Amino acid sequence: MIALLIIDMQVGLFGKETPRHDAEGVVGRINALARVVRQAGGIVILIQHDGPPGDPLERGTDGWGILASLERQNGDMVVHKRACDAFYETDLSDILHKHDARQLIVTGCATDFCVDTTVRAAASRDYEIVVVEDGHTTADRPHLDAVSVVRHHNWVWQNLLHPRRQIKVLPAASIIGQVASKLREVESSRPTTP
Repeated sequence: MIALLIIDMQVGLFGKETPRHDAEGVVGRINALARVVRQAGGIVILIQHDGPPGDPLERGTDGWGILASLERQNGDMVVHKRACDAFYETDLSDILHKHDARQLIVTGCATDFCVDTTVRAAASRDYEIVVVEDGHTTADRPHLDAVSVVRHHNWVWQNLLHPRRQIKVLPAASIIGQVASKLREVESSRPTTP
């Protein structure tokens, strides 16, 4: 089964003080991916960071909330985390195991923090990982602009060494096409009832 991970797409990370590269486009692509994953019988998991008191992502504050522009459905799950790693002291592994989800599609914010850490943690747990090349974002850093951060991490993930798997980095349109194609194959192979 496929699981779409949507990491830290929270109000407090998308303020005027912290503009994110192509935020609107990233949200649109995540929504499109979520639709096709649900249609294919996969699961959508929103990862929500619980910040400490005074943090822009402090639990229960406006900044902690998931972006309203993300399309959510009742079957979507939420995992709460306190570290960059979405697996660290969370129930993410248990949820994935319960749903027999071994293929992860990874999206979210911030490329160079929580997305990167979660991708590496998932690789260490032998998941099949597809990072959405144009489905993660970050802000400009003092030493590097956001576009370069995104491009750099896409390259790094494709080139990480792992004895069993290679992390794939593909554009959203390609992933949507692949999932939709598999869905059509499954539907066409079902016997028709007279």
